[in-house]
Parts: sequence; structure tokens; C-alpha cells
Amino acid sequence: MDSRIVDLKSKLDVYKAMTGGGNLSDCPVRDVIQGLSGKWSSLLMAALAEQPYRFGELRRLVPDISQRMLTQTLCDLQRDGYVHREVFPTKPPSVEYSLTDLGRSMFGALRHLLEWAELNHDAVRAARARFDGAMAGAAGQTGALA
Repeated sequence: MDSRIVDLKSKLDVYKAMTGGGNLSDCPVRDVIQGLSGKWSSLLMAALAEQPYRFGELRRLVPDISQRMLTQTLCDLQRDGYVHREVFPTKPPSVEYSLTDLGRSMFGALRHLLEWAELNHDAVRAARARFDGAMAGAAGQTGALA
């Protein structure tokens, strides 16, 4: 994709042409972002950006993630090329997870989004509360009219 194309309509036209006419399910941006939008992906990427971790260490670091979800998320991140899984020949075998070069390069961009989320969390929650309050008020008015 040519990074000089800046308007969305032009980019979408290029994506459509790349996929043979109109199907945006293969949009490169959506395809990449989808793998990072899971509930646990960004948290695990942030942990692995600090240092490599063994599975049990990650499980203790994020106590509210189930073992199944931790396994699945790490597998998904490994599949996308962000995480490297290394098995050590110990008894029992130990496994360590670390970021790949691709994972480190992606985390550089993700870190900015995570910092923005931390700085703006209160503002987003306040906006949600205002919206929900307005919607509740509108629903009450609609019910009164019926």
C-alpha cells in the first residue's frame, strides 16, 4: 500500500482492487488490527515488551485470565509473528515467550495507544456516562409518549 495515499476513499478503492473487486474483508489494516483487538492481546504484548516470560509467570502476572485464554492469546500472537515461543529441554519442559522483531516494532506503535488510553480513560468513561444518561432519558420520553 502506498503510504502517500492519505484519504480513506482512495485507500478503500486500492484495497478493493487488491482483493479483486469490493470485498474489504481482506483489508490489510482490519486484518492486522483484528489480531490486536482482543481483550488480552495488548496486555500480554505490554508484559512481553518488558521482558521474556514463562507461561506460569504470565499466568500469575495476569491473574484474571484463564489458562485457556492465555494459551489461545499467546498462540494467536505467535501465529501473527509477534511472539516467539521457546521450549527448553528440562524436566518437565519449560516454555518461554518473548517478542519477535516484528512484535517489538508493532509494540512501538501500540505503546502510544496504550499511553493515550491511560491518559484519557476518565474522559472516555465520562462521555459514556453522559451518552448512557441521555439515552436513558430519551427512552423514558419515548415510553411516556406510547
